[in-house]
Amino acid sequence: MTLRLFSALALLLTVACGGGAAPAGPAESTNGGSVNGGSAAMGGAPTSGGTPASGGAAAQAGQSTAGSASGSAGGGASGGGGSGGANGGGEASGGGGGAGAGGATSLAGAAGTGGAAGGGNAGGNASHWVGTWACAPQLTEPANLPPSPGLAGNTLRQMVRVSIGGSQLRLRLSNQYGTSAVSLASVHVALSKGGGAIDSTTDKALSFSGMPSVTIPSGQAVFSDALDFTLAPSSDLAISMRFSAQSGDVTGHPGSRTTSFLQSGDAVSAASLASAVKAEHWYFITGLDVMADAASAAVVILGDSITDGRGSTTDKNNRWPDILAKRLLANSATSKLGVLNMGIGGNNVLSEGLGPPAVVRFDRDVLQQSGARWLIVLEGVNDLGEGADVGAALIDAYKSFVSKAHAAQMRAYGVPILPIGGSMYAPGESTRATVNEWIRTSKTFDAVIDLDAAVRDPAAPTRLLAAYDSGDHLHPSPDGYKKMGEAIDLSLFAP
Repeated sequence: MTLRLFSALALLLTVACGGGAAPAGPAESTNGGSVNGGSAAMGGAPTSGGTPASGGAAAQAGQSTAGSASGSAGGGASGGGGSGGANGGGEASGGGGGAGAGGATSLAGAAGTGGAAGGGNAGGNASHWVGTWACAPQLTEPANLPPSPGLAGNTLRQMVRVSIGGSQLRLRLSNQYGTSAVSLASVHVALSKGGGAIDSTTDKALSFSGMPSVTIPSGQAVFSDALDFTLAPSSDLAISMRFSAQSGDVTGHPGSRTTSFLQSGDAVSAASLASAVKAEHWYFITGLDVMADAASAAVVILGDSITDGRGSTTDKNNRWPDILAKRLLANSATSKLGVLNMGIGGNNVLSEGLGPPAVVRFDRDVLQQSGARWLIVLEGVNDLGEGADVGAALIDAYKSFVSKAHAAQMRAYGVPILPIGGSMYAPGESTRATVNEWIRTSKTFDAVIDLDAAVRDPAAPTRLLAAYDSGDHLHPSPDGYKKMGEAIDLSLFAP
């Protein structure tokens, strides 16, 4: 079996604040562990049976970077994005062709079924791929690696709560930080019944370029072929993977706040996993797209552990992006909008913390998301702990985020940094005040979503209101996250 996969692109960025280790005891840390090895290689968009990404870089000026796609890669317009569709995120006006062999699509500019996995508005009346769930990949720290019996030869079942639904889906898998290839003998999806159990009547196998197995080389990622699957909005989907081989470093997302189940042997279709070992982390899964109509799109949220949900409740999906997703679905004017949580615990905007800094991962985690039309930025609190005045550098980074989003035909919304009074970052209050004043008054962002005002104590505005404080004076409690999600004006996402 031959898979055409993309080669990782090293994004060499000069960070105004400089590199270095994570701040001592980062507020967003996930059970300690090392930073992500300083790697700045973000990789381009993954491919599955289509034209390989040209260097992996996402287009940022309304054009795709890859060359023309052949009809076998999905029949999209030659190298095209949609109307203003940077990153190929949406079929070219007039619609693209059907999926190629096995329903595979090529990404990073060469438009396949629904175009590439980037932002931008869908053109014409054509259906396109839209992200319904995603997480930001990072190197899994030793403390968060899969438990015994390990992955090789065994089955890992992972649960995700989707936002919008659809009748066709595709799964993105990443081995970006792996030091060796990872081989999967089979990958299945099914509706979850909770506790590691699935509805067996919905169990279906995914394919990769028409084959049931896939090997993902180190530093690369891949989409599955398109699969007909009825997925209702706000469903819980189980993704079961049987590993043939896996060794070395693991690409994952430690802050899943969701239980995964590791069972010995082949159990991809098992109705339940009674003897499974549990882990509250995700491994290798990084995105799920659904085929949706032209009115559907995605909201991408770039953040740290406040977005990733530290302080929320495991398996309850009560992070603030989850609350926003529920509200969007329940509102008729926004019911076709997916929400993609790209928060990483312990992450910085400017320098290495946990995961690559936001200035490095921005293209991968924002611009290369399928159907992305809106960006919300809530990140910067960990940078305050670096000990230097990082205000000017943070503002420059935010300006670059807005510029890139606009080039991709996305609207960009800024969120002032939340209160830090009483936390270990309290010495950075003057910088927080400077940055927040700029966010609120500069008019650089298309709008300001003032979640700082939503959760601060009116009597002590530099501190979280006690009812919204998880206890560390930095991360909100479940009630705090609920307040944040409910404070967002949904008219910001009207068509």
